[in-house]
Amino acid sequence: MKTVVKELSYEKVLALKPQKTKKPIKPGLLWRWLMKTLGKGELKAANFKANYIGMEKLGKEPCLILMNHSCFTDLIIAETVFADRPMNIVCTSDGFVGKNTLMRHLGCIPTNKFVTDFVLVKNMKYALEKLRTSVLMYPEASYSFDGTATPLPETLGKCIKLLNVPVIMIRTYGAFAHDPLYNNLQKRKVDISADVKYLLSPEDISKKSVDELNALLKNEFTFDNWKWQLDNKVRITEPFRADYLNRVLYKCSCCGTEGRMLGKGTNLSCSECGAVWTLTEYGTLEQASPSTCSSAFNQPLTFSSVPEWFSWQRDQVRAEIADGTYRLEVPVEIYMMVNTKAIYHVGAGRLVHSEKGFVLDGCDGKLHYEQGPRASYSLYSDYYWYEIGDMICIGGMKTLYYCFPKQSGDIAAKTRIATEELYKLAVSR
Repeated sequence: MKTVVKELSYEKVLALKPQKTKKPIKPGLLWRWLMKTLGKGELKAANFKANYIGMEKLGKEPCLILMNHSCFTDLIIAETVFADRPMNIVCTSDGFVGKNTLMRHLGCIPTNKFVTDFVLVKNMKYALEKLRTSVLMYPEASYSFDGTATPLPETLGKCIKLLNVPVIMIRTYGAFAHDPLYNNLQKRKVDISADVKYLLSPEDISKKSVDELNALLKNEFTFDNWKWQLDNKVRITEPFRADYLNRVLYKCSCCGTEGRMLGKGTNLSCSECGAVWTLTEYGTLEQASPSTCSSAFNQPLTFSSVPEWFSWQRDQVRAEIADGTYRLEVPVEIYMMVNTKAIYHVGAGRLVHSEKGFVLDGCDGKLHYEQGPRASYSLYSDYYWYEIGDMICIGGMKTLYYCFPKQSGDIAAKTRIATEELYKLAVSR
């Protein structure tokens, strides 16, 4: 999927009128039918099945639907499962670019990822109470990088208290394996299923504290798609299954070098030390070729799964932050979003990330933006974003800056990890 991109100077982008906030629209029968029909072929090919748990408790009243986020197929699943229920969908604001009218009539409610958005809660409440529609929300906000859950906002429990409607959970199985974000939109032949579970009644919500609600939701959003694949003996035989896996596993576990990993075919390799791993048909990692150099660590590190390796990378980033050596400084191409008419390419610059947060300078010295570590609990970073490239996004409610690194090396995952760890450190002080 692509988006509308225009070349425009930084000064002219600043002069553009900001996007007006509009209340959500109740999607009509035609639009709901269209969404279900367009996705029918993909779900049929994936032998989609839904398992309903406690759903007899839900009447025709509006509800809040929470869903884990693996790939674009998630939306098709939700529209299919709740085809008979009018539903508004919380989605990223850049999804509206070039198709604002269409997205609004589909019932979409825009929001900027990982940005405090009070208007969003008002729009959700309006949809539930005035339009009498249900609301679909992906509380993780972004697709999973490593196939495990991404952090949930600490405000989620408060939001559920405020809305005070039944909460439904959709948990998918096979969606990540079918279309993982790192694999450059190459889909695999994997069956998909989902548990559709009545999670909380308004009475349950009233009896629980915000902390109890957050703990319950964290438990519901704890999963490991790679373990699920192995436990259920799900074979992925596509020869491209390890393509671009270096986006996730960017640091060699043998020599410790970053940015020299390569995922291609069924293998992941390090061009620095020569180590090679195979991503098996069941999603495990096996070392196919040992490194030609001695390990950079006290003992050889062996990881049999992607989440294990990714968790180790988080430990490494945390250690860099602790000893003051963490720093990202990279030349970038800068795009901006101030309305939904287009994503504007405004020029080049330099992005710095350190314990002080983000600093973006560019456009011949005209652009300077700073964002502290307390600004967000996570980071909107993405792979092959709208088929442009790997991206890091910073900004606020009015303006977003999409930064595309100009040098080789995988930084999207590490920068998201660092943002999360710096936030934890900042709020604990």
